[in-house]
Amino acid sequence: MNNNLFSLTGRTAVIIGGTGELCGAIAEGYATAGAHVVLVGRDAAKATARLDKIKAEGGSAEFIPADAAKQSDLESLLAQVIQKCGQCDILVNGAGVNSPTPFLDISEEEFDRIMNINTKAVFLACQVFGRYFVEKQIPASIINLGSMSGLTPLSRVFTYSMSKAAVHNLSKNLAREWAPLGVRVNTLVPGFFPAEQNKKVLVPERIAKIMAHTPAARFGESRELVGAALLLASNEAASFITGHEMVVDGGYSAMTI
Repeated sequence: MNNNLFSLTGRTAVIIGGTGELCGAIAEGYATAGAHVVLVGRDAAKATARLDKIKAEGGSAEFIPADAAKQSDLESLLAQVIQKCGQCDILVNGAGVNSPTPFLDISEEEFDRIMNINTKAVFLACQVFGRYFVEKQIPASIINLGSMSGLTPLSRVFTYSMSKAAVHNLSKNLAREWAPLGVRVNTLVPGFFPAEQNKKVLVPERIAKIMAHTPAARFGESRELVGAALLLASNEAASFITGHEMVVDGGYSAMTI
């Protein structure tokens, strides 16, 4: 076995949403694998806590605040990363928000908020960083966080499902477009992992239904996304993987009746 197969030594990973539970765990995993990690978000307190943990474990990381739904912020982010780190070759788009509002009660304001964070931010980040990867001929990996609801609509999360379906579609489209240029684009698809964005949705009745439909009979833990995220980031291990939807769901998608 090649011990360097999953090494990220010498690489820079920008993780949008890295102050959150799931992407924070991915950030820790990347740092352990040798990458310099740039956490991107708007919560400085959460960022500080995550940075302290990464650095305590010997990792290299920093925080750059940005609103991922604003193109100007993303362009500034990229410029800062290049200035500080020399280059970037891994982008993780993991910012997300959800809501259990019944369909007929969803306001235009709520719709725009969810679509801006879940879809527009991914589109813009892929555009800003993708242009840099393509023009500089960098063999980069873009990993967009999808959702089970992006594959099969789930009840009670109408706008969220719609927003994530768009992310899945965009990822495949970009993978097809940029494969000849050496830029890989994949979707990492968590099953049910408790996180800030889905707390309001996970009421007892819904939890019971999820458990009944999950062969593993439990929620996922954030650390259980790290292996798949490492694979997709690795140019050695995943050199022929692009346009893929990597599902980590405890068997949820294999369950019917």
